[in-house]
Amino acid sequence: MRALNKEADERLLVEAAQRDPAHFAELYTRNFHVVYAYVARRVASREEAEDVTSQVFHQALANLSRFEWRGAPFGAWLIRIAANSLADHWRLRARESGDPPGEELSDDSMPDIERRAALIQLVDRLPDDQRHVIVARFVEQKSIRDIAQELKRTEGAIKQLQFRALEKLRATMEGANG
Repeated sequence: MRALNKEADERLLVEAAQRDPAHFAELYTRNFHVVYAYVARRVASREEAEDVTSQVFHQALANLSRFEWRGAPFGAWLIRIAANSLADHWRLRARESGDPPGEELSDDSMPDIERRAALIQLVDRLPDDQRHVIVARFVEQKSIRDIAQELKRTEGAIKQLQFRALEKLRATMEGANG
């Protein structure tokens, strides 16, 4: 039920932002970390990640009127924009360096991008403690010890939260894939 409410809430937010771009700020806040993490893993520096992420949200705002709700999370649309922005970024870099663009420009990765976006949405639906552990562990790449100190819990408790979150994600993903 919580997932349906979250999806309906996101849909209402998108529709509100389409009517009044001032509402885009909430969509930005909700999706920034996902887009930034996606981009940061694919570029060489923090500055590049910030530039490309900024470009993604600029393009999203400029093209928001074209977004059609099709049941996929808004984040999936942003990740697709990010993939295209990265392709443009790599082409520009290749042109500047004289090297041909690599295979990362292939559209074969789109289903993978959509799976990742769906996974990101599932992580967002986890209970707060589990979500915090998963994001800290796999996005921010913190150690179990660092997370335990941050949350003022034992390392065993953090491992248990991580295990439960991963089991819940695995079961949900397997259920969605049949």
